[in-house]
Amino acid sequence: MGIIHFLNVNEGDCTWIQHPSGHNTILDISAANGSAAFESFSGNHNQKNYPVNPIEYLKSFNVSTIFRFILTHPDMDHMDGIKSLFDSFDVLNFWDTANNRTMDASSNWGKYNKEDWDFYQQVRTKAQDPKVLHIYAGSRGKYYNQDEDGNSGADGLYILAPTQDLVDSANSCREYNDCSYVILYKSNNKKIVFAGDSAEKTWDYILEHHKEDVADVDILVAPHHGRKTGGNDDYLDTLKPKLTLFGNAKSKYLDYSSWIRKGLDHITNNQANCIIMNTFGKNGIDVFVTYKTFAIERNPNTFYDSQFKGWYIMTI
Repeated sequence: MGIIHFLNVNEGDCTWIQHPSGHNTILDISAANGSAAFESFSGNHNQKNYPVNPIEYLKSFNVSTIFRFILTHPDMDHMDGIKSLFDSFDVLNFWDTANNRTMDASSNWGKYNKEDWDFYQQVRTKAQDPKVLHIYAGSRGKYYNQDEDGNSGADGLYILAPTQDLVDSANSCREYNDCSYVILYKSNNKKIVFAGDSAEKTWDYILEHHKEDVADVDILVAPHHGRKTGGNDDYLDTLKPKLTLFGNAKSKYLDYSSWIRKGLDHITNNQANCIIMNTFGKNGIDVFVTYKTFAIERNPNTFYDSQFKGWYIMTI
């Protein structure tokens, strides 16, 4: 079992990885405190009008413990509901970046809750319950990519970014996307890249130092939810993802053109609602979605799978 759930949340990110070890990894959290209204666009399925609550979603699969929570970077759309998440589950490890971002009572909180920011500042200083870790590119460690004997594998998480230099630069320039985690997940000889909100500086580093690692990946979770603000698209010529997942953002900001121009397949939460990927499918990665209408359009021979609570659309 190596199953990834790319959740249909508000304009943010939340991904759940069920590892063969039994560990649960959560990357970012968004809208755990409720759902917001979204504008509708013609020509799509408008599934961002129907976001899921990540906490309720996890509970529906009987999750009680989160082995690691990874906050890719300190933007509120990636930690919206963090307090509720930690209150609802036992979180054992917390991957954080050593950022110096500050916010105060006079900040524009918009739809977000100041208590989530305050909780983040509190929890990131803990030594235990959860254990807070700052892990940099190229690191090797027990459980996340090494087994008990020091062999590669375990939960298959390989950190491509940030480096200490990228964190220092982000803290100096206050451009905190430059210290975003970018993680390569290897499962059953498949490669999936979780790109956080990484931007051009991060991808320049990755392509210089980890080009072979990210060449010809199976699935890419697009930077910046698929927004054009993720820097230039040269990295796509190396990654050549067989499938890219876009999160929710206003259509005018999404970088459809880069994927279309390069002939790269992509699916959005707005089309599919939640997207579930089983890396141990019989012939590759089996992909399911929770919105039946889109599944039928994508694959007229679709079928419902009760284990994944989704409709089958393809195998990669």
